Amino acid sequence: MNDWEVGAAMASGRASTLLALGCVTALLATACTDAPPVPGPQPTSVVETPEPGPDQIVVGVDAIGGGYNPHTVADLSPVTRALARMLLPSVFVPGDDGLELDETVMRSASVMSTDPFTVSYVIRPDASWSDGAPIAAEDFIYLAEAMRRQPGTIAPAGYRLISDVASRDGGKRVKVTFKDRYPGWRGLFDNLVPAHLLKDVPGGWQGALSTSFPAYGGPFAIRSIDTARGEILLERNERYWEKPAAVDQVVLRRSDKQGIIAALRDGNNQFALTRATGHDRGALRQLGNDVSLYTVPRPAVAEVVLRPTSDVLSDDTTRAAIAALIDRKRLIAAGAEGGPSGRLRANAQLGVPSASGYQPTIPAAERAPRPKRAEMLLRQAGYQRSAGVWRDASGDELQLVVAAPGDQEPYPAMARELVRQLTGRGIEATVATPKPRELFGADPADPDAEALAGGVGIDIVLAPRALGADPASTFASRFACRKRPGDSSDDSGSDSAADASGAGGAGSPGQGSDGTGGSDNGTGGSDNGDGDNTGNTDDSDDNGVDDSTSGGVVQPGNITGFCDERLDRIGQDVLTGERRLDDVRSEVESTLWRADVTIPLFQLTDTLAVGGEVTGVTPGHGFAGPFGDAVNWIRTG
Repeated sequence: MNDWEVGAAMASGRASTLLALGCVTALLATACTDAPPVPGPQPTSVVETPEPGPDQIVVGVDAIGGGYNPHTVADLSPVTRALARMLLPSVFVPGDDGLELDETVMRSASVMSTDPFTVSYVIRPDASWSDGAPIAAEDFIYLAEAMRRQPGTIAPAGYRLISDVASRDGGKRVKVTFKDRYPGWRGLFDNLVPAHLLKDVPGGWQGALSTSFPAYGGPFAIRSIDTARGEILLERNERYWEKPAAVDQVVLRRSDKQGIIAALRDGNNQFALTRATGHDRGALRQLGNDVSLYTVPRPAVAEVVLRPTSDVLSDDTTRAAIAALIDRKRLIAAGAEGGPSGRLRANAQLGVPSASGYQPTIPAAERAPRPKRAEMLLRQAGYQRSAGVWRDASGDELQLVVAAPGDQEPYPAMARELVRQLTGRGIEATVATPKPRELFGADPADPDAEALAGGVGIDIVLAPRALGADPASTFASRFACRKRPGDSSDDSGSDSAADASGAGGAGSPGQGSDGTGGSDNGTGGSDNGDGDNTGNTDDSDDNGVDDSTSGGVVQPGNITGFCDERLDRIGQDVLTGERRLDDVRSEVESTLWRADVTIPLFQLTDTLAVGGEVTGVTPGHGFAGPFGDAVNWIRTG
């Protein structure tokens, strides 16, 4: 190959190379401008599983609002009892055979001496409030003090026998000494409250637990209370030392009757506790076999109280005249509304209709209104009827104020019915519905007590007669007279020979089977010591209860304002076991029917409707209701 051929070949190679490079460049340019991008590796598709919701049981109720102190008449309600059973510790709780030691809280509780009558309580070392403070002697002291001194409490008579509460072993052993023997001592110290958080609360006892609970000593804790939405949300108490609740959350949800029935039908509520009317019961039955129905009596009797402390009804003749005008049958119809309460008519002054052996004592003359007798008595009292209206000697109309605790049905409905009855007979009557704590937070026998808000006095009250755990204390409390320091009627020499607040409780559990309460009778074993426990540190030997009459302590009377010194003494005899309740029943019944102070109507009841998606819900023992077993409830659907 000559030089020209070699050069030509080299040129041809360079041209080919340039041509190839041009093609590559063109391809790259085309790829950058027109060709779609090559997809990269795609991520693996992941379906996110939502977090499971809480294991929750929803309970339909009639109301949730305001006031949760289980020891006051003002806060007496099914929801208050429910919360107390789930949140607060008790020494004894209702069981198959009456009151039984709650071993989730207590090691033992036993009588150590009968002279003086002394009970030793041993609290479990691990029992504590949800904030970490121990459940201890100070909680016993705080409750005993409040029950002795405060008006409107439920069956305080047993607490007023206490002369000393002493703390031992860092507060885990409590020695309680009484002025007299007390067979019903097992009925004390239920629903303890956290003294370390409440003792300095503004408003004191009357403001305690008004909106919530500051700490808990049971298997549940409150997460929220939303009164606007009508819902209380409880969750498992993670600091609870015993068997944890089987369910994560319990919701108490307020609704009207139609809403409660619809929620049960649709499975949104697992069960309901409601004051059902006859119509409501029929609608619940239509839900079929998927819903089981039970009647659950409350520890309360609805009654009319004609206050002998009112300006008008302090006159016995006038009070008897007004009592003769009252139509019990119509009041019962207005309150029971065809529901199961109407079948538990309270035709006796003592006891409760749901108790076995309950015997009516109502005189035949008291069963229906007696307008002619009422007219005769009103004329004897100095009134004259003019133009259909009763007037006094000055020409002023006979006027009465009929009060009922606001928002607590059926009392306002019955108050309106009673006003209709009285106005129809020529008596000017008006309805007042104060807040329950205004109505029951003062002693009506206290001459210095302020009148109802607005300066309006109260003549008649439609209210519950509350039952305590011990029938003797319930009886004695109902007839307690107001006691002042140094009162000559207080023959014990202390400030606590009497009682307060309201009930008559035959058939309630709690009184010991022995005559003195001296044996343990299954209440948790022996005290394992002599009561003083001298081998251990005595943390506080001070008297936990001020028993000095010089201390200015006044013991309130009962919520009716009624005081009969003979009944007061009989109550003390029954309380201390000197006399049996059955032995004094006839005398007490006749005295009360003649006094025209209380007119019993019926025992309040609730309907428990349990759906098929929950197990473990029962009517409960005694008056505890279904919530005493909440720790065992299981959501199944």
